Amino acid sequence: MLKQSLKQELYRTSATATGGRDGYAQTEDGSLHVWLGAPKELGGRGFGNNPEQLFATGYAACFLSAMKAVVASNKADYVKVPDDTKVTAEVGIGPLEQQGFGLTIALKIEMPGVDKTDAQALVEAAHQVCPYSNATRGNIDVQLSVI
Repeated sequence: MLKQSLKQELYRTSATATGGRDGYAQTEDGSLHVWLGAPKELGGRGFGNNPEQLFATGYAACFLSAMKAVVASNKADYVKVPDDTKVTAEVGIGPLEQQGFGLTIALKIEMPGVDKTDAQALVEAAHQVCPYSNATRGNIDVQLSVI
C-alpha cells in the first residue's frame, strides 16, 4: 500500500510521557493526565494504565465516530447508528517473529436492533475511513466482528 499524505491537517495535539511504561503522561492542554504502569504480564506491578489500553480506548471511540460519519455522509444507504451502539477494541502485544514487538487488534461492534448484514456493511465502510484503521492498514491485521 502506498503511503498517503493529508490534504489538510484539521487538528493537532500532543502528549508527553516521562518514565516509559512506569511513568506519567499528559496532554498538552492538561485535559488528560495518567499514571502509567506496565501490566503484570509484561513484568510490571499491574496498576496504572498502559499504552495498549490508551490505544484501545482511542481506536474504539474513533471507530464509532467513523461509523456515524459514514451515515452522515449520505454516500450510501446505511442504517442509523443506534445510541446504544458499542465498539470494543481489544489490543494485544507480543514479540514479533523477527525482532521487536507488535500488536494484535480486534474490534467488536454491537448494534442492538440492527440487522447483522446492514451492520456489517456499515462496519466495513467505517473501516475504510477511520484514521486508526488507515494507520494500521497493511501493518496490523484488524479483526472486525459484528456481535
